[in-house]
Amino acid sequence: MIFRRQSPHLHRALLAGLFCASITGCDDPKREQQLQWREEEVEAKAASISKREKEFSAEKQMIAQAKADIAAREAAVEQLKKKLETQLADEIEKTKKVRREIEIKNLRGSIPQISAGRCIVIDPETDDVLFEKNPDQRGAIASTTKIMTGLLVVEAGDLDKIVTIELADTQCAPVRIGLKVGEQYTRRQLLTAMMVKSSNDIAQALARDNAGSWPAFAQKMDDRARRLGLQNTHFINPHGLPSLTDEDPYSTARDLAVIAKEADKQPDIRAIVKLQSYKFMKPDGKSIDLANTNRVLRTASYCDGMKTGFTEAAGYCLVATGERNGRRRIVVILNDSHDGVWRDAQALLDWALKA
Repeated sequence: MIFRRQSPHLHRALLAGLFCASITGCDDPKREQQLQWREEEVEAKAASISKREKEFSAEKQMIAQAKADIAAREAAVEQLKKKLETQLADEIEKTKKVRREIEIKNLRGSIPQISAGRCIVIDPETDDVLFEKNPDQRGAIASTTKIMTGLLVVEAGDLDKIVTIELADTQCAPVRIGLKVGEQYTRRQLLTAMMVKSSNDIAQALARDNAGSWPAFAQKMDDRARRLGLQNTHFINPHGLPSLTDEDPYSTARDLAVIAKEADKQPDIRAIVKLQSYKFMKPDGKSIDLANTNRVLRTASYCDGMKTGFTEAAGYCLVATGERNGRRRIVVILNDSHDGVWRDAQALLDWALKA
């Protein structure tokens, strides 16, 4: 049976009519009985409609809840699907990485045995670490400090500008090239001699020229390190010699690799550090033949830089760069022995360049 909802106004009108009829009508019992029946019928219909409305409202709520439950389940299924897809992608990448590592190991062979206390080998293009040993241990880095010095000089530009040597430039410990007060050189001449032969007086001259004094330059070095995101590096001078006070410079193999990578981006530095020798022309016309302190340049054709160093605290150090078959690598060796530094750097560079 289909019930049509009655208007409340109609309902009231019917009841009013029945009431009026009851008080103004005749005394006919049959008539009164009919009116009473109609009144009861109207009330029954109204109650039925109200009940149906409540049932319909309940059904609507059930349907809405069912839709909400379905939507929640669909969202959960979608979330689970995405999670599974992510996990699957991760597993695929892990599998690829493991396969690649196996392939690389088969191509490269075993990692060379090294004697260096701290070292790291990186792919500068991807920042992948191919090998490391105590890479985050702080310590002295000796004249590999000059990589940062060279980077700041090149970034300042105007490499053909003339630098006039001052007394403060000459006052440093060996190794020195023997600069004289009043001599004039271009920044490029001084930079080349510093990176090839590691002259400390030249490092001080370049620092003073760049920042006004070498202490001010050391602050610029620290600032540049912070901009590179390095937290384990501190410079106190442009050449890496130990301090005469209680404050010593320090860095790590990992941080030094980042500095070397930044310097390796500079064409001027790349062109300098690959030189096996350099003729340093003095203002009086005489020249000094400088042999590059990086021996690996002469023993490995794939090596093309970068910088050596030595102090008692740092041991023998070498940052070596190389390239073969389109692959480029940076090797950092710290705290090694006199003979071990060359052997370790060359062995790691050759090993890393195989794949």
